[in-house]
Amino acid sequence: MKIGLLSDTHSYLDPAVFNYFKDCDEIWHAGDFGNVSIYDQLHAFKPTIGVYGNIDGQDVRIVLKEDLIVERDGLKIYFTHIGGSPGKYPARVKQQMVLHKPDVFVCGHSHILRVVSDAAYNNMLYLNPGAAGKEGFHRMRTLLRFEINAGKISNMQVIELGLRGK
Repeated sequence: MKIGLLSDTHSYLDPAVFNYFKDCDEIWHAGDFGNVSIYDQLHAFKPTIGVYGNIDGQDVRIVLKEDLIVERDGLKIYFTHIGGSPGKYPARVKQQMVLHKPDVFVCGHSHILRVVSDAAYNNMLYLNPGAAGKEGFHRMRTLLRFEINAGKISNMQVIELGLRGK
């Protein structure tokens, strides 16, 4: 299963996303869509799952939840937008991790691309794809693309869309 992961589009969906995700089976969005049309465009292209973010209004919040737990090919994945980072998770997120024991944690919000294993939570894989949109303080707009095979993530790729102002 091939996955395209993005976050923090903030109402801007770079047309290059469709090329980078053309071979993906599913798109994951870690929140701050900006408006529901971003979700609609992605979902019309490929099956899309995700969570709403702090800037998302009612149009997005009626379609998506704050937290999402899914299973894909033997992996339990937990999504939320404001997830913190390893060693600095909010109390609400820690509670969900203890309750659900995810193999993979997907979040956004920070606009900082980060992929790391968290030993404190049974080597859970922490994924933050950075920000794909033009709003925020990040310099480079980024995506992640990877595969899930038999409960393992492989072929992780960082995709740079270009500088934030471009």
